[in-house]
Amino acid sequence: MRIPGDDEIRALHQRYAPTPEAFELVWTHCVIVARIAEQFAGPGLDMALVRAGCLLHDIGVYRLEPAEHYVRHGLLGDELLGEVGLPETLRRFCSHHTGVGITRADVREQQLPLPDCDFTAETPEEELVMYADKFHSKSTPPRFLSAATFGERIARFGDDKATRFRDLVDHFGEPDLTALAQEFGHRLT
Repeated sequence: MRIPGDDEIRALHQRYAPTPEAFELVWTHCVIVARIAEQFAGPGLDMALVRAGCLLHDIGVYRLEPAEHYVRHGLLGDELLGEVGLPETLRRFCSHHTGVGITRADVREQQLPLPDCDFTAETPEEELVMYADKFHSKSTPPRFLSAATFGERIARFGDDKATRFRDLVDHFGEPDLTALAQEFGHRLT
């Protein structure tokens, strides 16, 4: 499988971003997620695939309609990447990174506007992209989130989600966010 490089992925973002501001917000977030993921490089991980996954994971945000449920951005990204001919391996980074994974039971119980199936990380690369994404938010203003802060956020979706996140922290460890927060000028909460 050919993995697109940074320039090709950036061009996709520029092509689909509705405004320069949207491009800057989403592209910067994706670059930050890639920088966080790099901290967890290890044997057996395809870090070129991880980098591409990080840079592509939120491209579906550009297709969200104003009243559309944000949880759909992953599915929209998967569809967008399919339209441009990228393989399922790359598309899954979009549709399988939200929260700590969305299960079929979550879709049903929360009545999410998603197909009735699992959207959970299945490969080590998908898991790392999903995990790295938890430490930066595109909120206004954008900010970095400590493991404790994200742990509190995810707990509102159930004890199983909080436990899953703690397991990820135990597996990967916590990233060093201080230097990134200073470099990008985003606060760390």
